[in-house]
Amino acid sequence: DAASPQGPDARTSTRVLSGLAKKRAADVACLSLSWHVIRKYELNRYHYNAVLDACAKSSQWEEALQLLREMAQSMLESDAISFSTAISACDKASEWKKALHVFGE
Repeated sequence: DAASPQGPDARTSTRVLSGLAKKRAADVACLSLSWHVIRKYELNRYHYNAVLDACAKSSQWEEALQLLREMAQSMLESDAISFSTAISACDKASEWKKALHVFGE
């Protein structure tokens, strides 16, 4: 069952978010992630990485950097995929100088 009192199954949620990334639907992916946060569903870095991928594919660098900050605030450990995807979002938007700040954080 995709939905339960504890929220959607983690794998199902990740697949949905990844599908949104493939469609370059960053706005919808970000809204979905926000909905999960508001509902206090358990999230992991795979959820965030899927949304970061959507942001990178849509050149939404500001949102990608915000997601990295949210991960840190939520005590979720960013990994190489998180950072490289955020850097890619900056690069695709020709904001490569912002990507350098990712290394400084």
